[in-house]
This record gives sequence, C-alpha cells and structure tokens, in this order.
Amino acid sequence: RRCHHRSTAMLDVPFLPFCTFLGTLGLLCVAMVGTWCQHWRGGFSLDGSSRTFNWHPVLMVTGLVVLYGAAALVYRIPHTWSGPKLPWKVLHGSLALGAFILTVLGLAAVFRFHNAQGTPNMYSLHSWMGLGTVLLFSCQWVAGFGAFLLPWAPAWLRALYKPIHVFFGSTILMLSVASCVSGINEKLFFSLKNGTMQYKLLPAEAVFANTLGLLLLIFGVLVVAALARPSWKRPDSDSPDSRQVRDVQGG
Repeated sequence: RRCHHRSTAMLDVPFLPFCTFLGTLGLLCVAMVGTWCQHWRGGFSLDGSSRTFNWHPVLMVTGLVVLYGAAALVYRIPHTWSGPKLPWKVLHGSLALGAFILTVLGLAAVFRFHNAQGTPNMYSLHSWMGLGTVLLFSCQWVAGFGAFLLPWAPAWLRALYKPIHVFFGSTILMLSVASCVSGINEKLFFSLKNGTMQYKLLPAEAVFANTLGLLLLIFGVLVVAALARPSWKRPDSDSPDSRQVRDVQGG
C-alpha cells in the first residue's frame, strides 16, 4: 500500500504546471507547422497556387487541434469550479467557435487550391476523415449551444446531453489529430518525389514534419488524459466536493 501511495503521489501532477506545459506544446506545434510551410513549402499566398494550400495545414492544426484542445480544457481550470458558470460557458463556446472558423478557412484554402489546379476534391481517406471530423464538430457546437447556452433549455435535457457532449468532445479531438497526422503524411508523399529528396530517404523536411506529427499526437493524448482525470473534473453543483470548494473559497 505504501509503495502504491508513493507511485500515485509521483504521478500526481498539478493542473496549472501541466496546463502550462500543454500550452507550450500547442504553441510549438503551431510554430512548427508554420515553419514547415514557410521554409520548405514556399510560404503563403491567396493566388490558388501551392502557397494557397499552405494555409490549410496551418489553420487546421491551429484551429482543429490546438484551439479546440484549449476549449476542451476550460472546465478543468480550478477557478471554474465555483461561482457562475455562464462566463466560462461563453469562453468555452467562443474558443470552440474560433476553432471552427479557422477550420472552415482551412477547408476553403484547400478547395481553392484544388479547384485552381484542376485536382479532384474529396478522393483520399485523409479528406474523408477531415471533412467528417469538421461536420461532427459543427454538430457538436450547435448542440452544445442549444443545450447549455440557451436559457430556455430544460435541465433534464442538459443532464441527458452532458455525457454525450463530453464523449464527442474527446472523440472529435482525436479524430482531428488523426486527420492532421494523415494529412502531413500525405503531403510528404506527394511532395518528396525528387531522386535525392525522396520520402523514404528521410530528408530534413521529412524528419521535421514527422516530428510535428508526433507532437500533435502527444498533445491530443495529453488533452484527453486531462479530460479523463477524475480529480480535475468540475464537481457537480450539488455534490459534496463542490460544496467543499465553495466553503474553502468563502473562508
């Protein structure tokens, strides 16, 4: 029992340092995808060329993974465990809406590129997975807005939908990570065809982009782990834990 207690204590990471590390990791992912597209893929433009496509990975990683992950963790912040929930609901919904807007812009960039180049749309597994994730994301946001932000939503509906909302929140995040990782891999296969720069020879671009994919995977797993951790979940308003939090904060 003593050994088990010590091992549990060693794994007990405080939320705020964990959140700081996760935020740094998310910013690193955004910086890396921007560097990849700028340094190896030629930069950015809106002229329908491959530089227009480069907006796609940057916006999808920023919106669909990093910003969406931040939105998912709002209710794990200890300050949200007491007091009115409406400001935190608005923050959660706003971050998710911002992630959705960036995602739609990312889709617009890739469709504009394909149409300008005469490339068919929606033919790869990556595109099917990505569009399915975005559609699921949009349904999740609309349903969450109706159930939790509209004042006339009945309490029984919120209680019924809450576990579904939480489940699909984690599911969408992991689908987002899978879509981004498969997109990175697909782009490398399409781009690295030169005899001295083939993907199988693992040039510097491939190492950099593969590392980005691994960091995205780690980010997604850590967010889902934080969402699943019982001690970081917001206590129900009528639970003893919630009352204890209010008593401690009230002195």
